Amino acid sequence: MKNPMPDIRTVADLLKQLGHIPAERVRWNPLPGTATKEDVVAADAHEDRLCELVDGVLVEKAMGYRESSLGAALIKYLCEFVDPRNLGLVSGEAGMMELFPGLVRIPDVAFASWARVPGGRMPAEPVPCLVPDPVVEVLSAGNTPQEMARKRREYFRVGVRVVWMVDPVARTVTVYTAPDQSRMLSEAETLKGDPVLPGFELPLRDLFARLDRRADA
Repeated sequence: MKNPMPDIRTVADLLKQLGHIPAERVRWNPLPGTATKEDVVAADAHEDRLCELVDGVLVEKAMGYRESSLGAALIKYLCEFVDPRNLGLVSGEAGMMELFPGLVRIPDVAFASWARVPGGRMPAEPVPCLVPDPVVEVLSAGNTPQEMARKRREYFRVGVRVVWMVDPVARTVTVYTAPDQSRMLSEAETLKGDPVLPGFELPLRDLFARLDRRADA
């Protein structure tokens, strides 16, 4: 059988190429280098596993309960702004999208204006080909700096305009306007939607307050 990844000589090479991610997130079936978008759909449908497709490799998405809760809150805030104005579509942590042939990413939250949605209507396919305006990644313990740097490069390469990196531990949001151009916002500051969602404002204290919720509060 022909080697599908001739430049990869060891497992360490593969993990480095994917962003030094933990080995347990790399699926061995299908064989690395041979996976397709259809395999992404099958993993979700038959194994309830969310996987991204990177360089022909199925990479399981890193996520946790706390991260999911913050993502859900962001979806709520965005939908409350987007839906009444009919600006486009908001997706969550299972919103698979093919950024270009062979690359499927699953941002924790994304907004796609109608101009970027094929046909200007809700996609019917499980992995539509579209590029959102802003994307949100909520950092999990399983993510690595190298992995997130690669994601940022890919997002901006295909036309994403803004990337919000949410850090639940530090309680910060880093707003990227280019792969290496960013501004970090503290919990005391306000996240603004400019230039992709002008008028959207979210006090980050309200977002991160979810992390302090308890039954006796």
